[in-house]
Amino acid sequence: MTDLNVHLALCQRLLDTDAKPVSWHPGHGGTRALRASTTAQGEVIVKIHRRPARHVQEVHAYRTWVPALGDGAPRLLATTDDPPAIVITAVTGVPLSQRQLDPAAEQNAYRQAGQLLRTLHAAGPSRFEPDWTAWLAERAEYWIHHAGDRITPSYRAEVRAHMRALQDLAPLPAVPCHLDFMPRNLIHGDDGIVRLIDFEHSRYDLAARDLVRLATRMWPCHPSLSRSFLDEYGQLDRVDQEVLGHCARLDALTMLCSTTLR
Repeated sequence: MTDLNVHLALCQRLLDTDAKPVSWHPGHGGTRALRASTTAQGEVIVKIHRRPARHVQEVHAYRTWVPALGDGAPRLLATTDDPPAIVITAVTGVPLSQRQLDPAAEQNAYRQAGQLLRTLHAAGPSRFEPDWTAWLAERAEYWIHHAGDRITPSYRAEVRAHMRALQDLAPLPAVPCHLDFMPRNLIHGDDGIVRLIDFEHSRYDLAARDLVRLATRMWPCHPSLSRSFLDEYGQLDRVDQEVLGHCARLDALTMLCSTTLR
């Protein structure tokens, strides 16, 4: 049985026996998804997760935090642990990374993105325990170990110095985070509405971590989009800026390792 047939059979078992395939999305990192048409729910997405942990995280996010986004995200329709999969409502539109917009429309899209992230970060109570700065320092050591001789001693020392400085800021609150908050996961609809997808990395973390990839990969070349985003998300204070700077080093390390270990 092909992957497409597996996904379709899953949709038919969980949601609609008359479901039909619409399009196939190979996804990335081993995650696979099928867009299917159903009688009661219209078009839906059937997604089988590559790892059980990702499945648990995404189901939890959809059940606890995503409803706060309202029409700004898909709705969870069905889930199963065997295989680890979900069925969600399909979001129409084009990833913001692929949408060609005039400057005013693009700035509006990023204001919407800022509002979405602000709402997600407020969708659950903030937590001070466990110490997320210590956990991030442990993750840095994990990636340093896996990087091996692909990074220099001075690079290792630099990352560790940033992690120590991050821990010096503790205690810091953690909030519900997306942790892959990038234009590819922001769908811009023909109605001009931006919707957030792909919550398989979502968990409690430091809020500024959700801004790292935008701040390091996009905003340096597009400062107006930074201003539009922060107009709705909220301005960053000194601690936010410091966390962002320290976590940017961790993100760069993980990106380097992910690229070289493929």
